[in-house]
Amino acid sequence: MAEAFEITPQTAMGITAIISIGAVVAPFFMSAWNPAASPHLKGLTYLTLILGFYMAWNIGANDVANAMGTSVGSGALTLRQAVLAAAILEFGGAFLVGSHVSHTMQNGIIKANVFAGKNAMLFTGMISSLAAAGTWLQVASYFGWPVSTTHCIIGAMVGFGIIFGGWNAVYWSSLARVVSSWVVSPLLGASIAYIVYKCIRKFVYSSSNPGQAASTAAPILVFAGVTAFSFSSLFTAPNALLRALALSLGAGIASAVAMSAVIKRQMGELLGEFCEIPKQPGEPKPEKGRGPMGTQLRIVYGVFGYLQVLSACFMSFAHGANDVANAIGPISAALAILASSSSSIISSSLAAAPVSAGVATQVLIWGGFGIVAGLIIWGYRVIATIGNRITELTPTRGFAAEFSAATVVVVASRLGLPISATHTLVGAVMGVGLARGIGSVRGDVVKEIVASWLVTIPIGAALSVIYAFLFLRFVPGFM
Repeated sequence: MAEAFEITPQTAMGITAIISIGAVVAPFFMSAWNPAASPHLKGLTYLTLILGFYMAWNIGANDVANAMGTSVGSGALTLRQAVLAAAILEFGGAFLVGSHVSHTMQNGIIKANVFAGKNAMLFTGMISSLAAAGTWLQVASYFGWPVSTTHCIIGAMVGFGIIFGGWNAVYWSSLARVVSSWVVSPLLGASIAYIVYKCIRKFVYSSSNPGQAASTAAPILVFAGVTAFSFSSLFTAPNALLRALALSLGAGIASAVAMSAVIKRQMGELLGEFCEIPKQPGEPKPEKGRGPMGTQLRIVYGVFGYLQVLSACFMSFAHGANDVANAIGPISAALAILASSSSSIISSSLAAAPVSAGVATQVLIWGGFGIVAGLIIWGYRVIATIGNRITELTPTRGFAAEFSAATVVVVASRLGLPISATHTLVGAVMGVGLARGIGSVRGDVVKEIVASWLVTIPIGAALSVIYAFLFLRFVPGFM
């Protein structure tokens, strides 16, 4: 951590200590904690929150590469800038949009009625899933493997359900919908990225004046992206459609104007009047279809560097919105089970709710905090794999990959689908590589990543069963 962020070891240790103390102490001040409850139930509440934090921490440690890896790989952001930006946006996505996918994770995988009268068993399944997924993610993060947190937690929940509840304990129709999205999402990410990058090559690189084409396209792309992402966050009910649309359009227009101003201010000397690019001494005359060179290449990369930073922010927000559910869904289910066992242990916001209750605000915040903590302490380990090893990235390629992946993830989040952000972005990066030619994709790295994906589900399931047997030694006596 110290070397990655260019800080002293003492500073790194201090940051880690502050986060650790906060994680240990914070549960005592959350609404789920009731000092008047029995010591056993207080212990189970604390265990639930800590395991949820552990899972969220590992999501941040592993999946931050989904949002910022390509930006760091292309040089658009430094590692420190990427982590600071992601910390804010991951938390924002988790808090503002995370509840949509959390509902699926809480209620759409395991059938609670199969465990009727077996609250201790169902509770054990939820906390075992958190512990199992967190353990495997920590191992993967240590080795720098960008595995899917979604695969891991769902594999853990399904493994527990089958072993302790039978085949009927799993919502197979819902699971089929989720699993199909794991296949579709990387294909969509690759397809959209392929098309976006081909469009960049056709309308920017092949233009007679690529710098002018890039600076003209940038505000349009910013308007479309900001409007779409703002609308996805603000549109929460049919009666709020017009308000959400108006605010989103306003945000899109303002962002487009701001982007145009930034480009003119930062590249005014290169752009010249009316975006005409002055030739430098000895610089060849631009030829249509030849691609940007010299000053024009500097402008194109400069403009798309800004766009890539913006697309990375979108991806970070989208990732927080989708993947926080991997921790929050089981936490909410476990707390609701404790609430049904003893209404005094959970605050009224959760006590009045059965297992199918909505996600409490404080639990969303807790999950967001866990993601940010993992991102700061260990997130740099996986960034290099997505950022550099799959295919060589530049600002234009990085923008195409991140914009495409973020689009797929945000749409899935609004639909309540817990897709794999890792799969989506890796697919998008591969799509960019394929647009340049099959030889641009490093097949050995892709095989290594896919292999880590394939083992994630069975490992998550196996670890969940092991943890469940361990927890069942004391949980039933505590409830």
